[in-house]
Amino acid sequence: MSKKFNVIVNVPALQTNTPFTYIADDAVEDDIKIGSRVIVPFGKAERPIQGFVVEEVTQKVTGDLKKIISVLEPEPLLNEELISLSNWLADKTYSYRVSCLNAMIPNLVKVNTRRFVKINSEKITQTQVLELLGEQQVTDLKVSDLTFAQQRQLNHWIKENKVSLEYATENSARKKMINWIWPLITDENYGVEVDKIRKNATKQLELIEILKNIDPDEGISQTTLLNEYHVGRSTLNSAVKNGWAKRSEIERYRDPFEGSDLKSDTSLQLNEEQQQAYDLVVRAIEQHQSKPILIEGVTGSGKTEVYLQSISKAIGEGKSALLLVPEISLTPLMVKRVRARFGRQVAVLHSGLSDGEKFDEWRRIIRNEVKVVVGARSAVFAPLQNLGIIIIDEEHSETYKQTDAPRYHARDVAIYRAKNANCPVVLGSATPSLESRSRVERGRYDFVQIKRRANQKDLPEIKIVDMREHLGDGFNENFSAPMVEEIQKRLLKKEQVVLMLNRRGFSSFVMCRSCGFVLKCPNCDVSLTMHMDTHSMRCHYCGHEEPIPKSCRNCGSTKIRFFGTGTEKVEQQLAEIIPEARVIRMDVDTTRRKGAHERLLAKFGNHDADILLGTQMIAKGLDFPDVTLVGVLNADTALELPDLRASERTFQLLTQVAGRAGRADKKGEVLIQTFNPDHYAIKLAQKQDYEDFFRKEMYLRHLGKYPPYYFTALISISDRDEKEALKSAYEMLNIIQPKVSSNAVILGPTAKSISKIKQKYYYQILIKYQKEPGLHNALLEVLERSQEKFRHGTRISIDPEPQNFL
Repeated sequence: MSKKFNVIVNVPALQTNTPFTYIADDAVEDDIKIGSRVIVPFGKAERPIQGFVVEEVTQKVTGDLKKIISVLEPEPLLNEELISLSNWLADKTYSYRVSCLNAMIPNLVKVNTRRFVKINSEKITQTQVLELLGEQQVTDLKVSDLTFAQQRQLNHWIKENKVSLEYATENSARKKMINWIWPLITDENYGVEVDKIRKNATKQLELIEILKNIDPDEGISQTTLLNEYHVGRSTLNSAVKNGWAKRSEIERYRDPFEGSDLKSDTSLQLNEEQQQAYDLVVRAIEQHQSKPILIEGVTGSGKTEVYLQSISKAIGEGKSALLLVPEISLTPLMVKRVRARFGRQVAVLHSGLSDGEKFDEWRRIIRNEVKVVVGARSAVFAPLQNLGIIIIDEEHSETYKQTDAPRYHARDVAIYRAKNANCPVVLGSATPSLESRSRVERGRYDFVQIKRRANQKDLPEIKIVDMREHLGDGFNENFSAPMVEEIQKRLLKKEQVVLMLNRRGFSSFVMCRSCGFVLKCPNCDVSLTMHMDTHSMRCHYCGHEEPIPKSCRNCGSTKIRFFGTGTEKVEQQLAEIIPEARVIRMDVDTTRRKGAHERLLAKFGNHDADILLGTQMIAKGLDFPDVTLVGVLNADTALELPDLRASERTFQLLTQVAGRAGRADKKGEVLIQTFNPDHYAIKLAQKQDYEDFFRKEMYLRHLGKYPPYYFTALISISDRDEKEALKSAYEMLNIIQPKVSSNAVILGPTAKSISKIKQKYYYQILIKYQKEPGLHNALLEVLERSQEKFRHGTRISIDPEPQNFL
């Protein structure tokens, strides 16, 4: 009797949020496992569509069942643990289950379904169909691109059965196959074959000698023979034809580390504080405890060494390990250290890899060929078996929160996986998030502090430069005299400098001095930013780009001035003030290309530059022994944003970037330029006093009824018609209000701080609550209504515990 399976089909809708039962053909039923991707017929048209097998059905099922068409790969891309996780994740993030499953797998394995037109009658010709639709639409029909007249004629032909719509699926996943040469020359037949070769056929004689010395069990790649041994293609073809070798295609993983040197290292001696942290983690590994452990360690305290030795302990217990870092700019540095310790046992997953590399790394993991995975946020779904430890470095970083559906936080997913695996989650940071630190206070997390740097050196001295007193220093708005003086001192000593400005581009906006007109994006409610590298004005929200104006489009005046600043402008100003300085700029614009982060940091590490200038991507994780000065050009960039975490993020950013200075034997110094020197976030960052900041910020959060004292949920509503957006927002409010108590705080609907993005108007409702049993069902109802609204052009999203309220 054929096996039956429950399948979640790849249609993100409430109607398909529960599995559909299909029957397997006898020929493939043993190939189908939990987590397998299959193609199944769906709907009345029975169009083939991708689905995920979530369970085998053992009880009797009545009625006719549709048959699974095919299995996409012999080995499932998801294991049973991740299939179970998808159910929890969908409920927690108010997402469709298939959206969660798709978020877990690499992009390259997504299946494309296309429709094409098939002629069924002699009464219509191929030419007629091509004249109506065009060649592209015949082979890949997109009805939304057809005119009304085209749709009407096509529907008429379909009703008369002259044509029909057929469906085909294409799996975009491709294994990398290479030609491999297996030598068939042995000591016994070598002499016989040589005698057959003409004496002047020197290339063939050289090749047969090469083949004789190659291990027949290992073989050699065709590319190596062609490029390194300089064998001609025709000579190699002749060798195969003569029976000296056989050629076959074999799969070869794409290697993200190809060309990079691997230097091994050994464990370092832990100091007393590091040892305490390590002992706490080891105890949790040995006792299979899943209670999270927060390691609060100052910058340079050696948290990474504690991570590496903890991973080694987990591997020694026969387990696997997952290590998350917040930025892909940090991944090369962390991967380098982890690979030096664990070699080929390491796989890496982050957005800087090509789709092919991600696909191959994923399969190495699912095949149990690696023990350690290092990656950014989405690596939390790595299909590791037998997890022994999960580590989240810089756990406070907002980049661990996914901003699109499913809107998960990697920390929550890690804690859930660790609970199921009975293994510890280690959260590390010099400036833990208030949520994590408050859970320590309530006893929900174990806690250990590392208060001293691993090299026992003092933390760098931090000085505040009040820019209100230094605007007349004779340089420009970005550089005070003390900053320039300290940079020049470092250059004379052949030391290095890190400068941070958390804004990319050349200037923030352009304004006409005659009429006050500011050039704005036509699609969004924001001003355009000038970029000199492309000589354009660019919107950082929708990507709109236009030439830099020479005159005001409002009054025609040529009195145009550029206000604000950005990393590109600072780079130009540095060249004017300190022309001898060699500068590397690191921001989104200079790191778009694959491997750019690694190349720029390697150049700086090799002393090909004196100054590393960048946005917040340079604030964390960098460890360069000759960096003795860190300069923050404007500490106020994010301080006054209308966001509850503005002060927390400013304190964390300043503390983190300050930690880049003086990490080796040379003494470090930090200069922070600010117009708000008395703000508590800046004053406490100067003292590097996290405990005092924690108490101060918690008091303010309590007053405002914000996390971690209250839970939050943010509902965003957008539409091209502003009235429709506001109307839908009030409809959602009317769903929620009756189902929550008077203790809940509901703010809105209000327009978002940037109310228009990509020609759409945005409104939001913020709910702050502590215990509201009815809220979950209310939000599920909002999710249900969002599906109906989506058909009419209104988008509604639910973000549980948002990290950003802007």
